[in-house]
Amino acid sequence: MAEKKTTKKVAAEAAEPKKATAKKAAAPKKAAAAVAVNAENVGFKAGDVYQALAAAEKPLGVKEIAKAAKISEEETLLGLGWLFKEGKLVATDDKVTLA
Repeated sequence: MAEKKTTKKVAAEAAEPKKATAKKAAAPKKAAAAVAVNAENVGFKAGDVYQALAAAEKPLGVKEIAKAAKISEEETLLGLGWLFKEGKLVATDDKVTLA
């Protein structure tokens, strides 16, 4: 008789949807666009950053530069690194301006 009770219990559980499966799955995160890291591409991004800073004529943050240059923040950081290495930029607080 014990077997029949467990069988009925298992059958009842199988018919009832589990609470864990009733939860909505989390939306997958958006993958960041791949940035080609080579000297030519980084040089072009540095040019975009330089032009955006020259047009603004005031210190800008990374997000502001990316928006002005119409490039991603990752590409902006690549361009900033290039320009910092060449000594073309000056950093004040969390903003950057041309040297």
